[in-house]
Amino acid sequence: MTYRLHYAPDNASLIIRLALEELGQPYETLLVERARNAQQSAAYLALNPNGLIPTLETPHGAVFETGAILLWLCDTHAKLAPAPDSAARGDFLKWLFFTSNTLHSELRMLFYPAKYIGEAPAEQAALRLGLQKSLAAHLQKLDRLAREGHPWFAAPTPSALDLYVVTLLRWLALYPKDGARWFSLSDTPHLYRLASQVECRASVQAAIKAEGLGPTPFTQPTYATPPEGSAT
Repeated sequence: MTYRLHYAPDNASLIIRLALEELGQPYETLLVERARNAQQSAAYLALNPNGLIPTLETPHGAVFETGAILLWLCDTHAKLAPAPDSAARGDFLKWLFFTSNTLHSELRMLFYPAKYIGEAPAEQAALRLGLQKSLAAHLQKLDRLAREGHPWFAAPTPSALDLYVVTLLRWLALYPKDGARWFSLSDTPHLYRLASQVECRASVQAAIKAEGLGPTPFTQPTYATPPEGSAT
């Protein structure tokens, strides 16, 4: 089957691109031009009524929400996650949903505080400060998880959870552009090791070329210089 990935460079669609590359599945990409707010166009909203990126068109219909797409791909192709009948499945799922529902959601609030609390600078600063403390605690939990040596996280062969987490680490180092650089990957050495492992994968090299991510997109990230579209 061939998939159609609606993407913008260095957006959450990057996580899905990495998964498709790891799975070795053929796919087309369709640029969603954020600079023109194309994610709110009628055509895009017909596929994803939430107007968020990514959306993956499959032979069974469009799937949206990053965590949902990942899980759908894992189960469809029986890779990148423990099997549904595996004893490890529950542990994998709880951390995948933690990453999607908690970590990723708090990043959105950190990057776009006006969407959640309004335009007042003082209120935005207070929200960001609280989120920084919360995110730091989340990252320490994930660092301990990476240290423990599970086959579905920070193992030699990456899982969907690995791909999700390292991409979020990238964005924490880069955004918000006008914010204080409060995050350092060196504070979480086991996550740093994970980022280093994933960074060498062929899937990442394909994403670097397609989205202009730079030579070290996870351990020493720089802003994307994509051949088409824009990250923001």
